[in-house]
Amino acid sequence: MAILWVLIALLMMSFVLLPTLRRRRGMIELVSPDHPDAADPADYGFVRQEELDIRMPGPDQDLLDVLDLVQRTQDYRAAAQLLAGTETEGEPRWQRVQAFAGAAALELQQRPGGVHETPGGQWLRVWRAEQPKDAGGAAVHAEFLVQQAWRTSTPGSDEFRIIMEEARDACAQAALLAPGDPVPHIVELSVARGLAYSQPEFEKLWLRILDRAPNHMGAHLAALHYWCEKWHGSRELAYSFAEAAAARAPQGSLLAAMPLFAVFEHLPEVNLVSSFYQSEVVTKAIHGALHAVHAARPDDPMQAHVRHLLVFFLVRAERWAEAMNQLIHVDGHVGALPWILSADPAAEFALHRALAVAGYEANGGSPATLLT
Repeated sequence: MAILWVLIALLMMSFVLLPTLRRRRGMIELVSPDHPDAADPADYGFVRQEELDIRMPGPDQDLLDVLDLVQRTQDYRAAAQLLAGTETEGEPRWQRVQAFAGAAALELQQRPGGVHETPGGQWLRVWRAEQPKDAGGAAVHAEFLVQQAWRTSTPGSDEFRIIMEEARDACAQAALLAPGDPVPHIVELSVARGLAYSQPEFEKLWLRILDRAPNHMGAHLAALHYWCEKWHGSRELAYSFAEAAAARAPQGSLLAAMPLFAVFEHLPEVNLVSSFYQSEVVTKAIHGALHAVHAARPDDPMQAHVRHLLVFFLVRAERWAEAMNQLIHVDGHVGALPWILSADPAAEFALHRALAVAGYEANGGSPATLLT
């Protein structure tokens, strides 16, 4: 199976389109799309690659409807109304703030503006100008600045620091407008990473979040980045943070899946050997995440984040049936780790999905057995 991963890596590096795979008993082989034995994800009702939604990890129809309206009319008022009606303590507010900020940032990237052209994302600027006391607009603006810093400048550069310092000020303004809302402080976690807060300074910020939303999964994922080896911590500190969160997680909380995210953040740059994904550390983290999604509320908005990462690990561990069971819950939306780290999130997701289908069928599975 190691050869398979090498082939896949070579295909992806040379920008070859998603290969079609077929199943033979105990094996997976790359074949041409018209091969009669080619495994077809469509047989399972999965969404075509070009129709996968890369904006969100899972469905949020209210958000989709409002995003469509705002971008079509360039009128921010529907976004302001949606955020005003979204509770401050829950995960959806954080996800919606990210989505609105990301939409504005993408619009600006696509239409930077000029002498005779209005820049994209103008609706966010109008929102802030017309409703400077609106807490939702302030939070979206702060997150917009953070995303702009990471998208348009190099960490450590003067330009990056200037934007991040502006974002820090925007976080403070947003926090003043909504003292009980954890979102401005969660946005600041990315600022802390970018501006290299000292550990005591970061822990002070983290305590402010814990006071407001101690079990906020999105906040924990954002904080984990700071503690990672590639930023301002180490593998040991990141694992310790994730395991402590899992240990204190209340019944039904997806915080029990945090160790899997810590493992993902410290994967080797190149590791195509399936035995690594079957190791004790990875297996334990996978089992914790599987238990978390099984115990969580079906409508928990963070379920999709955990399930997407499980698909990645289960496919690479060759646990095909379990991967398929996760896919049926998240297929259609791919705006989550690990896919969003790829230049083409939909293609990366579709590749893993095709592998899961082929592996599942190579071991006797079929659409009929998945549904039973």
